[in-house]
Amino acid sequence: MTDNTVSFGRRNVAPDEKTRLVQGVFDRVAARYDVMNDIMSFGTHRLFKRMLVERTGLREGQYVLDLAGGTGDMAALLAPVVGEHGLVALTDLNGDMMQVGRDRLLDDGVACVQFCRAPAERLPFASDSFHCAVISFGLRNFTSKETAFAELARVLKPGGRLLVLEFAKPDDATLGSLYKGFQALWPGIGKALVGDAEPYRYLVESIEKHPKQKALALMMRDAGFIDVAYHDLLGGVAAIHEGVSP
Repeated sequence: MTDNTVSFGRRNVAPDEKTRLVQGVFDRVAARYDVMNDIMSFGTHRLFKRMLVERTGLREGQYVLDLAGGTGDMAALLAPVVGEHGLVALTDLNGDMMQVGRDRLLDDGVACVQFCRAPAERLPFASDSFHCAVISFGLRNFTSKETAFAELARVLKPGGRLLVLEFAKPDDATLGSLYKGFQALWPGIGKALVGDAEPYRYLVESIEKHPKQKALALMMRDAGFIDVAYHDLLGGVAAIHEGVSP
């Protein structure tokens, strides 16, 4: 990869092109996004997200950034934790995904969520705004993870926590091989249920290109986070990374 390109699946593209392509991927799957997540994970993504919320340490009245919050499932879990005097700022680059989340949360009577369309690399928030930030299965899609981590360090209060739930790489070769075999089925499932295989082909490729756990932890440290750690889930199929803003 050259200095002026980033990965979009197995292709290297210009940063602006990746941003456009990723938006296109989620435009195509927004309406059925959560259904496909349930099928592809056998529902385990919901358990993982609850585990993520438990690790936030959030309290009533605090402010949390739900970055790449998409269809709002994380915001729905975070809202009762911070309560009516707190705030969940659901931020995403894709308007169609956020519209699904906005409709769902309004239907459920969730009032403490605000929506903001913005890239992770240019967050429109003041420094020291949030007690916590979470990213749930969205980091792979960022145009620049390094820039996004620097922005997160900026908008978090000193001592604020960042938690990232993301696909990972199992250390066990047999488990890794079995999981890759399962992933190979996703484009076909996407074609059958959503009518489009390409977004799920990108999903498989983006997992393949995503940094391993130790490399991602190093990126967080390089951005200034301290007390960085990660916790493997299902043998390393996914992981929760966490760090503290200095």
